[in-house]
Amino acid sequence: MKLFLGLFLCAFSVCCSSATFSGSRRSILREVNDKDQTGVDHDYAVELNATNFDSVLKDTPATFAVVEFFAHWCPACRNYKPHYEKVARLFNGADAVHPGIILLTRVDCALKINTKLCDKFSVGHYPMLFWGAPPKFVGGSWEPKQEKSDIHVIDDARTADRLLNWINKQTSSSFGLDDQKFQNEQLSSNVSDPEQIARAIYDVEEATSIAFDIILEHKMIKPETRAPLIKFLQLLTAHHPSRRCRKGAGELLVSFDDLYPTDFSSSQKQDDDKSQVTNFQICGKEVPRGYWMFCRGSKNETRGFSCGLWVLLHSLSVRIEDGESQFTFNAICDFVHNFFVCEECRQHFYKMCSSVSSPFNKARDFALWLWSSHNKVNERLSKEEASLGTGDPKFPKTIWPPKQLCSSCYLGHDQKSNKIEWNQDEVYKALRNYYGTTLVSLYKEKGIVGNEGTEGAALEDLIVASNAIVVPVGAALAIAVASCAFGALACYWRSQQKSRKPRRTWN
Repeated sequence: MKLFLGLFLCAFSVCCSSATFSGSRRSILREVNDKDQTGVDHDYAVELNATNFDSVLKDTPATFAVVEFFAHWCPACRNYKPHYEKVARLFNGADAVHPGIILLTRVDCALKINTKLCDKFSVGHYPMLFWGAPPKFVGGSWEPKQEKSDIHVIDDARTADRLLNWINKQTSSSFGLDDQKFQNEQLSSNVSDPEQIARAIYDVEEATSIAFDIILEHKMIKPETRAPLIKFLQLLTAHHPSRRCRKGAGELLVSFDDLYPTDFSSSQKQDDDKSQVTNFQICGKEVPRGYWMFCRGSKNETRGFSCGLWVLLHSLSVRIEDGESQFTFNAICDFVHNFFVCEECRQHFYKMCSSVSSPFNKARDFALWLWSSHNKVNERLSKEEASLGTGDPKFPKTIWPPKQLCSSCYLGHDQKSNKIEWNQDEVYKALRNYYGTTLVSLYKEKGIVGNEGTEGAALEDLIVASNAIVVPVGAALAIAVASCAFGALACYWRSQQKSRKPRRTWN
């Protein structure tokens, strides 16, 4: 009886969610947020209150946070704001000079909603500034007589210079108020440092969001590209390393038939939905953030999106099971072929896809093929960049993995062919650790990844079952299973699919 009731509740939640998506597209599409039409620059410091304080500080990619408690009626606070904003512009927002390092925030204690929050931090005067790692503020507090605390009062921040000097001492940095973007930047040139790849989880979200922005802005969803996009969304729903991107991909799948029916006219439909569809945020309202962390180059035009997309593809390749390897290969190749706008890169990648003569039966084989293909791309680009001088001097294109990251991956070097002899078992192990475990380590520390054991397993089962049939509404069931953690429902759905006449089969 309990099993039947659980199945009924899960199925009921799917029906309700499907009806919601069908009836109101705005449930998954953001409102149009026009920038300030007056030409006045917005504040750089992030305004927090009791309702978003914990969530913002929990989700930020920044290593440190500054929280200013103030009162809007306080003259000293109003006079201090320009100083605080001078520092905030260095670290906050899409145009930040040093993004992803420090988040500067403000809490107005004069608002009744924030009274308890300000009391928790024993705010006794205005303005009062605190420093610490963002997670330490989540559910945290501060007492004046507290001997040991992970949150510290900034005792010398009267001017912008003093505040920045205080920050420099804490971080052993040399940030300056006159710093400009991509100048005096403290970039790590060792992109193989595991501590650096951990920060790439934010870049994977950024790249996913930008990829779908490009698709929508360029009106690339057409009757002939509809199926490849659904395949890729299915892959993201099951295996994207970010839970919020999995959720967004699933939501888009659920409403895909309503947004893009099989007989829709591409240009007319996307013109009609311009104010809604082009504002869809697949990885949540805070993404894209407008900057890169692991994938940031020393020049504005280097790395960035292409780096983030490669990290996404590798992260997918090490998360799939053997039964999904060919589906993943087809989904990625078709996605690049139909939706990647760099023509030369698109053709080169699809040529490599077309050269594969037999299907992939093992996840290991596909992950190694993608790794080898990426190295071939790097070889080609390194020669072009060397001859034209267009490369990033701090991040030259290299063969991965380097010896300092995986010495056991190297068996030798063939002098005649000038080719590296690889230990592919060790390479695959390095790929799984680097793009799998290490990539999401920051999210695990912050508790954002979620229950991978139940959600991941159920979604992977469903994605394998849906390889043969494109049924967007089946994604609603996947979301329900992920939410309910109820594997029995997945089995029931698969049995129903086997007895149902297919609507469309994959080639």
